[in-house]
Amino acid sequence: MSIVVTGATGHLGRLVIESLLTADVPAGEIVAVARDRAKAAPLAARGVDVRIADYDRPETLRDIFRAGDRVLLVSGSENGRRVPQHSAVVDAARTAGVAQLAYTGVLGGPDADFELAAEHKVTEQLILDSELPYTFLRNGWYTENYTENLAPVLEHGAVVAAAGEGRVASAARADYAAAAAAVLTGEGHLNKAYELCGDTAWSFAEYAAELSRQTGRTIVYNNVPDETLSGILKGAGVPGPMVGVLVDVDKAIERGLLVGTTGDLSRLAGRPTTPLADTIAQALKG
Repeated sequence: MSIVVTGATGHLGRLVIESLLTADVPAGEIVAVARDRAKAAPLAARGVDVRIADYDRPETLRDIFRAGDRVLLVSGSENGRRVPQHSAVVDAARTAGVAQLAYTGVLGGPDADFELAAEHKVTEQLILDSELPYTFLRNGWYTENYTENLAPVLEHGAVVAAAGEGRVASAARADYAAAAAAVLTGEGHLNKAYELCGDTAWSFAEYAAELSRQTGRTIVYNNVPDETLSGILKGAGVPGPMVGVLVDVDKAIERGLLVGTTGDLSRLAGRPTTPLADTIAQALKG
């Protein structure tokens, strides 16, 4: 039996493998599934079993899994492509007879009514229909979604969003990775769904205030109309279809759909989630 992590060279997959190694899972019992062997070379150098496959090429997935494996399907990043990609992985996992298929979905699961959740909801149903033992890791927002590109915020002295006074219970990617590793190595997680989010929800005004505190600059929160945010995103080079998705996420935040503080994430990770201030400080260090 191996622990298999797909998307292993991506932001989250890499951190999951790091969490597994930190938890003393032998490197030889970890399988890293990646599209690019060169990108996976550092994992191979540590003794991790690297297997090359592509969500968009189902034939490459046929020999990736083994009976009894515990598998983490890290969701694809291409909006509009996730359903066929995930379907190919689920089919391959079912054919192999894996012992667990964990999936990184979105906070709220079937109750989430924003556009970004649609493909995740379909994927959860695909997994249920497969009759494989599953674990749904319904991830909330990554704090890094905001802190990874601070340059325009600092340049203009403003956090711009269309989320009103909505709050976000975000957490660091490493927090979600630790939870995934716990589910893959522990017992009692089969056929369960976890709503994963940070311990503390914050508003964009509070985010701007924390940026001001840490940089010594005046950073304000500009709550703008949807059309204004769309124009800003288009001007920044965000692809057209994704612009609508991101604006829709802000409206979901305004409606309180990403504010839930269930405690599932910190319980699975075995520690409090990373505070917003800490992730900002790390980003500012570069």
